Amino acid sequence: MTSLLDRNRLRNIKKNKALLLMVVPGILYLLINNYLPMLGMVIAFKDINFAKGILGSDWVGFKNFEYLFKTSDAYIITRNTILYNVVFIVLNLIVAVALAILLNELKNRVFSRFYQSVVLLPHLISSVIIGYLVFSLLSMEHGFINKSILPMLGIQDMMWYSEPKYWPYILTTVQLWKHAGYLCVIYLAAIIGIDQEYYEAATIDGASKLQQIMSVTIPLISPVIIIMTLLQVGKIFSSDFGLFYQVPLDSGMLQPTTNVIDTYVYRALLKNGDIGMSSAAGLYQSVVGFVLVFISNVVVRKVNRENALF
Repeated sequence: MTSLLDRNRLRNIKKNKALLLMVVPGILYLLINNYLPMLGMVIAFKDINFAKGILGSDWVGFKNFEYLFKTSDAYIITRNTILYNVVFIVLNLIVAVALAILLNELKNRVFSRFYQSVVLLPHLISSVIIGYLVFSLLSMEHGFINKSILPMLGIQDMMWYSEPKYWPYILTTVQLWKHAGYLCVIYLAAIIGIDQEYYEAATIDGASKLQQIMSVTIPLISPVIIIMTLLQVGKIFSSDFGLFYQVPLDSGMLQPTTNVIDTYVYRALLKNGDIGMSSAAGLYQSVVGFVLVFISNVVVRKVNRENALF
């Protein structure tokens, strides 16, 4: 019986060897890029001495984690990280789904592909470039808003890079512009895959376009929405470093509203040069993210087992 199974396996391998070879680069990339670096978790528990090497450095246990929780900025950076990400998750979901539905209504293929490219393009732009694009709008001396928009409204020039109160709105707007298009394309692919017979049946029943969206489109793409939301929940303790560091141009006056865990760790690394503390912060973010994804997935499984991630 065993030999028969072995022969069947060998036969399947020979039959699908071309497909298996195509999978190999992806598996190697996953191992090298995602799993091999996990061995570096040991750095988070050591006082790294480059003369001794990673394995020879002194073991300090959880001492590297203390600076995240004992610092006076611990509350601010944790609050900013969580609140920004919660707002991003909610707004990205709403805007991306709305854009996907609107793009699906375009029947002209040329226009549809053009607008898909337009909404996806910001996701491909470097954060450094985005930082300078925002600066070209908000600059005190030459910014488009200060020199063109505010004079039309009779408002004096504003020092955007000195006023923290404006930046939650600025960062949220920039984040939506940069990332909503990527999610939009994913949701659009899910919408396109919906069988048109559902819409035909809804039309026969007299359903309006809005009713079709609420009763057909949203329920049928809900598995994709849940999966993408779960993946974002896993990163709720992590931040887009480029957004919070490059866009405000590392302005010290804006740190009450722009400082998050990632930027705080980066500045601590530049100041102290302690990679052990930086690794501890990264491990902390990863563990908390995993726990949040696991808990969220358990809740989803309770509501609808088929929509769960695992």
